[in-house]
Amino acid sequence: MTRRLTGFALAAAALIADQASKYWILHGLRLQTLQTVILLPVANFVLVWNRGITFGMFTSGGATGKFLLAVLALAVIAALFVWLWRAQRWFTTVAIGAITGGAIGNVADRLHYGAVVDFIQIHAGWLYFPYVFNLGDSCIVCGVAALMAETLLRREAGGDRKTA
Repeated sequence: MTRRLTGFALAAAALIADQASKYWILHGLRLQTLQTVILLPVANFVLVWNRGITFGMFTSGGATGKFLLAVLALAVIAALFVWLWRAQRWFTTVAIGAITGGAIGNVADRLHYGAVVDFIQIHAGWLYFPYVFNLGDSCIVCGVAALMAETLLRREAGGDRKTA
């Protein structure tokens, strides 16, 4: 039971951090009026309203498309909750918690604003990462990377350790 609570707590923490950062970007920093804030030599804040799904794909479709994307995302979140509940390994539970929290944050944006609030832009000199993202996206990517690493490490170890 502690493992499950940890997964759900991490999902809640990821959701709160994601939504708080977006609220600050929109209402504290007011990035929509500033347009760009140079944060570090390799990072900027730039407001992008992502009306599609991952990396801005599938942006057409109007109101029906937005509704279908939200329904699809809610179905994925429901499946993630089931997976989190059934997970036998701590590492899996934590990774799914991060993914779930990030996904819920992006669905909340889609339902509230009609688009996901993206604002983190990474670059090295004049080479820019082609997508602007948010903390929820980062939680999703890190969670997926952790699941992939766990799978590879388990295969290399030649076993299926349930306490990992």
